[in-house]
Formats: sequence, structure tokens, C-alpha cells
Amino acid sequence: MNSDFSIVVDNQAIATITWNCEKKSMNVLSFEALETLEKLIDQVIEDKNIVACILTSGKKDFAAGMDLNVLAQLKQSAGENPAEGVFNGVMKMHSVLRKIELAGMDPKTKKGGKPIVSVLPGTALGIGLEIPLSTHRIFSANNSKAKIGLPEILVGLFPGAGGTTRLVRKLGAMAASTYLLEGKTVTPGKAQTAGIIDEVNEDPMTAARAWVLKATETDLIKPWDQKGFKIPGGTPYTPNGFMTFVGASAMVNGKTQGAFPAAKALLSAVYEGALVPFDLALKVEARWFTNIIMNPSSSATIRSLFLNKTALEKGAVRPKEISDQSVKKLGVLGAGMMGAGIALVSAQAGIDVVLIDQTQESADKGKNFAESHLNKGIKLGKTSENEKESILSKILPTTDLTALSEADLIVEAVFEDLKIKSEITKEVEGVISENCIFASNTSTLPITDLAKASSRPDQFIGIHFFSPVEKMRLVEIIRGKQTNNTAVAKALDFVGQIKKTPIVVNDARFFYANRCIIPYINEGIRMVAEGIPPSMVNNAAQMLGFPVGPIQLVDETSIDLGAKIARATKAAMGQSYPDDAVDEVIFWMEQNGRLGRKSNAGFFDYDDKGKRTGYWPGLRDKYPYSKNQPSLLDVQHRLMFVQVLEAVRALEEGVLMDIREGDVGAILGWGFAPWSGGPLSWLDILGTAYAAERCEQLCSSYGSRFKPPSLLLEMGKTGEEFYSRFAT
Repeated sequence: MNSDFSIVVDNQAIATITWNCEKKSMNVLSFEALETLEKLIDQVIEDKNIVACILTSGKKDFAAGMDLNVLAQLKQSAGENPAEGVFNGVMKMHSVLRKIELAGMDPKTKKGGKPIVSVLPGTALGIGLEIPLSTHRIFSANNSKAKIGLPEILVGLFPGAGGTTRLVRKLGAMAASTYLLEGKTVTPGKAQTAGIIDEVNEDPMTAARAWVLKATETDLIKPWDQKGFKIPGGTPYTPNGFMTFVGASAMVNGKTQGAFPAAKALLSAVYEGALVPFDLALKVEARWFTNIIMNPSSSATIRSLFLNKTALEKGAVRPKEISDQSVKKLGVLGAGMMGAGIALVSAQAGIDVVLIDQTQESADKGKNFAESHLNKGIKLGKTSENEKESILSKILPTTDLTALSEADLIVEAVFEDLKIKSEITKEVEGVISENCIFASNTSTLPITDLAKASSRPDQFIGIHFFSPVEKMRLVEIIRGKQTNNTAVAKALDFVGQIKKTPIVVNDARFFYANRCIIPYINEGIRMVAEGIPPSMVNNAAQMLGFPVGPIQLVDETSIDLGAKIARATKAAMGQSYPDDAVDEVIFWMEQNGRLGRKSNAGFFDYDDKGKRTGYWPGLRDKYPYSKNQPSLLDVQHRLMFVQVLEAVRALEEGVLMDIREGDVGAILGWGFAPWSGGPLSWLDILGTAYAAERCEQLCSSYGSRFKPPSLLLEMGKTGEEFYSRFAT
């Protein structure tokens, strides 16, 4: 029998089933463990000497969810009919949770059941909440660090073990939508207020024991098992329910543009499930869940956003021979937006930070940013006054470079200029210890070039944060030609400390992320110059699942920054520079003072509060709409392939060293169509043969930038998949 669940019966005849996965920091459910849980529940129900049962965890948290490797195994083990295998596996989960819910009751009278409750010491996510939802009462510890919710939608799934059906029947479709469609997680206190859990206690186990001993048979019957039950807010065929579902449908389509299949499937499961009795609703949920699991988009998303992401966070690409390189004292050079953000997340991780700037006022401003951020956290209940003071005490704002003498990692975040960065590198190396690693937060300048200013280029590395630092999950680590493994390990351990996801790439202009995102922006601008309406360009991108269209993205990042990057790139590339047509538009906008959102004037017009009011009419005057407009598919394929081909080239050239980093980096770094699993996963879904052929067509129609790389052509001849060839 699987050892993840164990049972103890005390002298009051209360059985306690404890979930404790060995050698894992969090509990996750496997099918072997599910079978064990079912046997223990059977024991509770059948043993006349047991009067009640408490489900809890032997860890500080309850559970993190399902072992998603299991879902892949379900498909593989089902042979010729993987859909049937998945459906049967999901229905097995439903049967176990329904057994908990009915707890030995007579099917007709609903009498004779035993109280089964759950006690959550901490976080309960996914199946870790679906199981408690099937129990008769949920008790949680008063743990402000705990997260309660059903975040499956964030990895391209939805709750398929009864969580969807139960939460809708418990809260109503409208109230449940926040947690189901957005994957929102909340503290136990807020979960209780919302009606997701029942009690929050300082001693939840004592409270649970008291409840099960006095619980009546009526207390055990869930509302949906009672005669006359009505879903809060109404079913789809009631006036209120009709409006709810119309609104939900509009909201889903408005937010996803039809690009995320899991959201649509979830809404279908909710709608159809609301029309039928509870047990049939579970079956509906299982069918739609199976539909999503069988969708290649889902498999790719799970692989990238769960399996690959987790592997990278756990050190999949870390040099194994290097001992722990955790950062004890960090020096941050530059207290602007990036530097201040890096200082904040580092201090939150318990790292002492020396925040350097040219003036004390500027350095203090960087620390004030951290204070302002933490004050917002206090208002939202995410942090406390004591935590705030503890974090702030770790940030030392100063102009004194000698304060860096004990630092073991430096992150330079000064102005994006080779000369300025070189000067500060030389200056700082004069005071830091000989073992200190020096990192640059550059987003475009080659690390090998920056390392020329260093007397120890083997200890020089790129650590590229994305803005805003406190929100963006990805950190791109760039290995220069002379960078040693200790520097790589140091960077990776630092990223682990601040709880972000790292990718490691070899040095090249624009590295990986910007190498792919800049062509996306440029292609959008090219299309505007060709007379394609900017609204069509942006909408086409959002229909692909991109959070922001390329034209809007230019405004958000500022047009003068784009102009600055263009001039620097052209100076470096000379005759091989490919983007003169794009520059024409960018430089014209710059000359007209249209610098983007920051100046309230860009491709869009803005009101006094900085809200977009529409596209700037002057753009159409300069670039009138063409009479012959391309198809939506052409626009979308141009936007997709111009990025994807750069990802293939990066892999081909050895800039990307691990295929997993290419996909995870794309989604977390710039929001590349998350439903696709990333650019390389998308090519596998599309088929390399078709992709190569389509690129040839685009190349013929729109230019050589769409010429398929040799690697894609080679793979296209046999239909070989990237994950078959490069999987680790």
C-alpha cells in the first residue's frame, strides 16, 4: 500500500488520516496514493468502532495539487484509446471523493453517514482543495501565509476532480468564476468570507474534533444532496442565472479572445453541469476535463508551465559540481526602477542589500520604492508592519562604494550604455572581494563585450531581470564566452533565493528574450507602414493569446527607447542591419514627440489620466490603409513566425542550450501565446513539415526574415518534433 496516507484511531474512536508524501516538500496526489486513500475511507465507513474521521496533513501545508505527470501517464497507459483512459481515471477520482462526501449514507434516505472533515494547516491548492470540498466541513489554521484556491486554469487546465461542480453549487456561478476562471488564490480568512471553507481557528484540529463529535446526520448532507436544492444565483434557465451565464460567456471571450481552450471548456462544464443533477454534473465535468487533457495545447502548456518550469526552478541546468552559492550580501548598482526592484525582491528573500547610486537622494528614493510597495502589501493583508520593517532594515542606500567590500554578488543596473557600464565595473572591482561575482542587468548589450572592462571576465555574467521586477517571474542568465560555472551557479542560486524562474543562455546580441520580442514589435510596425490598420494588428495578437499587441507594446515600453535601441543596433551591425523600414516609422514618431504612454502621446492618444482613448489619427494620415488587406491568418502567422524562427535560430546557434528554457522563457518573459506551450512546442503542434512550408510562403510574400532555418528545414523533411529530438 502507498505510504502517502496513514491512519490512526484514537480513544474517542476518531480516525485521523494524515497525508504526508515522503521526500517531498509538499503533498501531491498520485493515483497510487488515491487508491490508498480510498481503502482508508472504506475502513472508516465499514469499521463500526470508528465514529468520525479527520483528513489532515503531516506537513506545514495541506497539498499543492495533483501530480501532473500522472495525467500524461493516463494517456500513455490507455493504449489505442487515450481519451477513454483519461476519462476513466478522472471518474475514479470522482468516485473516491463522492465516497468521502456520502460517507456511508443510505443512498435514498441520506442517513447513516459518518462525519468526515478536513483540517488544513496551510496551503491547499487544486486537488488539495477539491478533496476538502468533498468533506463535510473544512477547518483551516489561521495562517496568513497559506493560499487557498483552484489555480489549474493557470497551467491550461481547470479543476476536474469535482472542484468545478462543487464550488459552483456552493457559491454560485458568478462568485465561483473568480476562483475558477482566474485561478485566484486567497488567504484562509478570505476563503472563509467567500464561503469556500467553513472555519478558521488558531487550533483547527481541536475545533474539528469538537464538531465531529456533536455533528448530526443532517449536518452531513451537502446542500446539493438535499431536496429542492437551487444553485445560488440561479441555473441558466432562470432569469438571474441566464444573465450570469451571458455575462460569464462575454467575460471569458473578452479576456481570452478564444485563444485559451481550458477557459471555454470550464465554462461549458459549468453551464452544462448546472442543468443536470449533481452526479451527472460530475460526469459532465470529467468529459470536458478529458477534452482539455486530449488537446495538444493542454499537454504543451502543462509541460512548459508545470513540468519544465518546476525542473528549471529546481536546478535542472545548474552545474552539479559547484557547491551552494547562496547570496549573503548583494550589491545593487543603480537605484532606478530596475535597481530598486532588484533590491526589494532580494531583501524580501532575506538577503542584505547595499543599494548604490550617485547621490544619497537617488539611493534613498530606491529604498522608498520598497517601502511604498510594502505599504501596499500591508493594506492588502499580504504583509505586516513587522515584516515590512525587517525587510527595509536589510536595504542600505548609500553612495559609498566601500560598503560593497563584503558583497558576494554585484548586480549592475545602471543606464544601458557600454561606456557607463564599463566605468562602473572598473570602479567597483577596485573594492569588492576577489571571489565576488559581478553581474550586469543589461537587456541588449553582449555580456562578452561588457566583460572586457573586467579584470576577471570569468566571474562576469549577465542577470537580465524583466520589468517590473517584483511582478515578472523570469530571470534570463547570460553566460559570456569566459564566464565560469561558479558564476552560473551563483546566478542560479540567487534567482532561486528570490523565488523566480531562471533560464541560462549563451551570449549573443539581445540574448534570447529580446532577440524574439523585438521582431514581434517590429513586425507590427512594418504592417502599419504597409497600410494595415493598427487595430487589426493588435487584435490579431490578442486573439493569439498575447497579453499586449505589438503596437500597444511599443507605447508601453516607450518609442524613444525603441529608437535608441535601433540606433545602437544599426551601429553595431552595419550593412547587415535589417530593420530600416521599421526605423522610418519609429524615428518619425520620435520627431513628432510621440514617445508613448509616458508622454501621453504615441501610437495611441491618451487622456489626462494616461488612459488610452484611441489610435492617433495622424498615424493613418501618414500611413493610409491599403485597399488590399491581408487575411487574419497571414497577420497572425507573421506575428508568430517572426518570433518562433528566432527561437529556432537561437537553438540552432547554441544560444539556447535547453529546449525547456526556450518555451518557459518565452511564456514568462514576454507572454508568448501561453496556450501553445511556447514557440518550440507550437512548432510541434503545428508540425515541422507544415511550419517549414508555411515559412517558405511567408518568405516569398513578405521577405527573407521568414526564411526557415536549416534546422527547421531538416526536421520538416521527416516531420521530426523538437521535443523528440531535443528533450532532456
